[in-house]
Amino acid sequence: MTKELSDKIDVSVGLEALWQALSKDLAVTIVKVIPNIVKDATVVEGDGGIGTVFLFNFFSGVSPVSYQKEKITELDEISHEIGLQVVEGGFLEKGFSYFKTTFQLSAMAEEKTLVKVKISFDFESEMAESVQPVKSAESVLFFVRSLETYLLNDA
Repeated sequence: MTKELSDKIDVSVGLEALWQALSKDLAVTIVKVIPNIVKDATVVEGDGGIGTVFLFNFFSGVSPVSYQKEKITELDEISHEIGLQVVEGGFLEKGFSYFKTTFQLSAMAEEKTLVKVKISFDFESEMAESVQPVKSAESVLFFVRSLETYLLNDA
């Protein structure tokens, strides 16, 4: 049975800039946003739309896994929603049979955006329960906050 965790965070970045960085430029920005975690990121399949697959390689010692492939399974330019499902490595090596992160962006003001995060997951084994999806949700919020800092200061 698929379980879900949801959270939200306000960021002081305009909707379009945040959407660009999170959807269209993800392979480029993720390495700049969390450079101590992600060693490199590449698009291994697709053109940035639904079905696009990213390969994220992590630094050893920082992550319990060496790599993770994620596929865009949802992409809605109008509602600014993107869903990334792990299709190889990463959480699937830690006992999950399904792991997906969905971001939905909503403008609150010209330079303020609400980011709703939903993590959907299913365990394949009891080992996965020890990974603590709650910690994963905290990591996603950390990434969004780091993305905000990057866009405000470096982009």
